[in-house]
Amino acid sequence: MELIKQLREMTGAGMVDCKKALDEAGQDINKAIEILRKKGISKAAKRTDRDTNEGVIKVGVNADNTEAYILQFNSETDFVSRNDKFQGLADDILNVIKANKPATLEALMALPMGSGTVEEAIGTLSGTIGEKMSVKSFEIVNGASVAAYSHSGGRIGVLIALDKSDSVALAADIAMHTAAANPKCIMPSEVDPAEMAKEKEIYKELLIKEGKPENMVEKIVEGKMGKYYSEVCLFEQEFIKDDKKEIKDILAGANILKFVRYSL
Repeated sequence: MELIKQLREMTGAGMVDCKKALDEAGQDINKAIEILRKKGISKAAKRTDRDTNEGVIKVGVNADNTEAYILQFNSETDFVSRNDKFQGLADDILNVIKANKPATLEALMALPMGSGTVEEAIGTLSGTIGEKMSVKSFEIVNGASVAAYSHSGGRIGVLIALDKSDSVALAADIAMHTAAANPKCIMPSEVDPAEMAKEKEIYKELLIKEGKPENMVEKIVEGKMGKYYSEVCLFEQEFIKDDKKEIKDILAGANILKFVRYSL
């Protein structure tokens, strides 16, 4: 364990990779470093201080549209994010998520894929291409009807879960809307009270500076908060396919259980 710790500090490689390299090198740490470098793992690990702000968002649903999946797989540059091998690895990781439903990122990294683990597959491709890659996040949602939507070549991804069966087309419409409208929450009751108080205070100060009568300020603030909710709450937003309706008007008895929106 002490050798593994030392090798990790020297190379930045993962514990599993370090143990395998030491076993292969007969516990010779210098040989183990060489093995990791040849595999590209040490080279990739030294890039951990770089930002991975590019990448791709992958989405998918199961066969009966009751479970949906989203993955954000990042790279350092847009050039690499368009690489076929990078895209293929992202697809493979999404398939691992579908098949195994890991609960955490750590659990996902340890799952088998190909001849090793997800973490090892990422490290290998990272070393081959010469750029850091990472799974930023993933989620799984369940519902009676779910839909997934991808926009702008995988720059935006959305999942929607409804509690009403046979409503996949409705879920798909709401997913497309969510990609464009970028709500923060579903209902006004879910808005952070601190954020709501801050917005009210800002509105009040502006109205007072504008010279509005004090007895009218509260009423105007409430009107402005209604507009605020229509901007941040999915339930209250104007439907992008028909601006005469709000999302709550098209639900036809369904409830939105959850939405997930990732963007690059």
